Amino acid sequence: MAKEFGRNARVSSQMQKELSLILQRDIDDSRLGFVTINEVEVSKDLAVAKVYVTVLNVGEEGKRANVKVLNELSPVIRHELAKRMRMRHISELRFYYDDSFDKGMRVAELLSGLDKHSEG
Repeated sequence: MAKEFGRNARVSSQMQKELSLILQRDIDDSRLGFVTINEVEVSKDLAVAKVYVTVLNVGEEGKRANVKVLNELSPVIRHELAKRMRMRHISELRFYYDDSFDKGMRVAELLSGLDKHSEG
């Protein structure tokens, strides 16, 4: 069981690195903003990869639009990924927006407001 987990972790980690490079260098789509790959979760059978992304400097509508574009480009991105990774089968890519960064910023704002309130 431990070996299976180890392989999943390695595949996820490698996939995250390669996807970052692909989005940075190979995908030239003006609809995409500054996209960051936060995490990749691969299913046990490696059939599906959930790719969690954040997009900087856009509003809610822009975030949804970027995720939609990434899911539309998924076959192209998957093809590029297949060229780079040494695997027989490459996972189906599904992109999701990761709002943990936004939540963290909101908590930081709230804490900052508390500091200012307690000083005054």
